Amino acid sequence: MLITLLALVPAACGRDDEGGGGGGGGGSADPGITDKKVTLGGSYPFSGPASAYGTIAKGAEAYFDFINAKGGVGGRTIEFKTIDDAYEPPRALQNVKRLIQQDKVFALFNTLGTPNNLAIWDYVNQQKVPHLFVATGASDWGADIEKHPYTIGWQPNYVTEAKVYAEYLKKEKPNAKVAVLYQNDGFGKDLLGGFEEAIKGSSVKVADKESYNVTDPTVAAQVGRLERSGADTFLNITTPKFSAQAIATIAKSDWRPLHILNNVGASKTLVLTPVGLQNAKGIVSTGYFKDPEDAQWADDAAVKEYHASIKKYSPRTNSNDAFAMYGWTVAQTMAKALEGMKEPTRESLMESVRNMDVEIGTMLPKNKIQTTADDGYPIEAMQIMEFDGSNWKLQGNLIEAKAQ
Repeated sequence: MLITLLALVPAACGRDDEGGGGGGGGGSADPGITDKKVTLGGSYPFSGPASAYGTIAKGAEAYFDFINAKGGVGGRTIEFKTIDDAYEPPRALQNVKRLIQQDKVFALFNTLGTPNNLAIWDYVNQQKVPHLFVATGASDWGADIEKHPYTIGWQPNYVTEAKVYAEYLKKEKPNAKVAVLYQNDGFGKDLLGGFEEAIKGSSVKVADKESYNVTDPTVAAQVGRLERSGADTFLNITTPKFSAQAIATIAKSDWRPLHILNNVGASKTLVLTPVGLQNAKGIVSTGYFKDPEDAQWADDAAVKEYHASIKKYSPRTNSNDAFAMYGWTVAQTMAKALEGMKEPTRESLMESVRNMDVEIGTMLPKNKIQTTADDGYPIEAMQIMEFDGSNWKLQGNLIEAKAQ
């Protein structure tokens, strides 16, 4: 990312389709933006143990194609360049350097994975390149805005999610003995730590916990040890491959705990269906955007538009896949941020990102995207949902749980 040098050179007046130009606010454009186009970049696991998440990029690309067909944002079409990192932090860093140095992207968008984003965020912030709406719920992204001013998350952070589960148990199963399976990285530890903090002072207790590494072939042994703990509740903090393995392992055992499955593993298409929907009945999770397969949204205008657009712009993508809906919805947030720029500069984009208060049609009702200069957590409310053997069903109301 030679961008540090390029950013010091004022952009030429007028339009320059190869490098950047005036954008109507009197400011000079940074690399990756012209009067006609803005280029974004993202690193995703299209292969490897977390490849299920690649569908998120497909959903985002479909939204950008949809909005480009309408003229783009502010007259600019959005080009989204993505590179496979196989969920490996060193490859993610290599990809990001290429995107900034060679492809000269205006901003990074939705780069996926807690370890991958932790591997790149120091570099990206040194380069002063917006690192936006990362696809990970780690609480890091909003914890110290001053140290990493160009980075921001999007989805409810894992501490928020953990607090929602804790509040649910305090109400529905106040004496729960919880066995926890968690991924041994920033993602798993963040959610586990948030849960342990949230249950302090209550009668909900962690009876046992087991970790796994993303390179492990299976988590069957860990689940077996947790069963022997005598816990009556299972908190499953895993990515899709291991979420499915845990569900299948429990189905073959005599253990029947209340099963809480973290949001990132709650895909009906990629997790529940392959292991048998009957084996997932009664599992509890959380949601914050509309489930594209939920019958209650069948006549919802935003959801209908989503299904039609996925079919048109990404026909190989299953529009019922919640990861595709995630990508579509976070891409709308990116478009809103671009729309809020006063000048075609990275600084203006960050000003827009840090001052958002918008409603997006595919979010759950009353759940808004909100940020301020001091609040780097765009979404801080979730709703409990339970799988009834066919579909996820929302329970109760939105629960707001701030990370800090």
